[in-house]
Amino acid sequence: MAAADEAGWAHHEALVNNVRLHWVEAGSGAPVLLLHGFPEFWWEWRRQIQPLADAGFRVIAPDLRGYNLSDKPSGVSAYRMENLVADVEGLIRQTGLQRAHVVGHDWGGIVAWWLAMISPERVDRLAILNAPHPAVFRREIRKPDQMLRSWYAAAFQVPVLPEMAIRRNDFAMLEGIFRASSVRPGAFTDDDIRRYKASAGRPGALTAMLNYYRAAARYPGPPTRRIDHRTLLIWGERDQALSIRNTHGLEEWVPNLRIKRIPEASHWVAAEVPDRVNALLADFLIRP
Repeated sequence: MAAADEAGWAHHEALVNNVRLHWVEAGSGAPVLLLHGFPEFWWEWRRQIQPLADAGFRVIAPDLRGYNLSDKPSGVSAYRMENLVADVEGLIRQTGLQRAHVVGHDWGGIVAWWLAMISPERVDRLAILNAPHPAVFRREIRKPDQMLRSWYAAAFQVPVLPEMAIRRNDFAMLEGIFRASSVRPGAFTDDDIRRYKASAGRPGALTAMLNYYRAAARYPGPPTRRIDHRTLLIWGERDQALSIRNTHGLEEWVPNLRIKRIPEASHWVAAEVPDRVNALLADFLIRP
């Protein structure tokens, strides 16, 4: 199994889109931007950074706004999709690039979908891990199965109480999110959980993280557009939060699409089957 190796990984921070962002960088070559999901931070990609760097890529893994060492602007509107996309655009420019391969999981994947729609010139190839396409998710969320799976997103709309519940008993709920929904024992180590608790425990972080859900409910995103980039969708089929039906009918919106379903993985596919994910990403990003 691929392991985390922080030796040689450089930490950076800069003001991007009026928000100070932190990111980790490794390797050289074609740039690959790795966008994490909830409730993680750049550490989500601990098992991908070095293998991708070794494969000849310049890997850039940021803390999205609101997370870990990046700024946590106040107010729900600060987490509108337009702001999240502008952050990623700004980071691409800040790192001296015009465009990059973009890989995203969960919320990072949703941001990646929108980046490819709003600013297609910034994206080379697009890879998504267990993150629903906005148009397809709008279709699925009307159905009882996905509605039940998304109960937590509705609960997160309540102010203050979700923060209190997640923080209770040393972030026991946060730990449960990883432990209970992962199908691979050992996918999340005690050290991983400690890091995630410390990140969520930073001042303002938990509210900022939940504001992604609150902003999505309050502010509709821009019009959905067709994505013509070469796109890979990796989907752990045992995802408790997202129905497998979110992988159906995507070709209407993403015609140049390849889908790789992994029956033995859950929502946390990058942590559970890292060698498989790394091989799929490297092959997709390298192949002419």
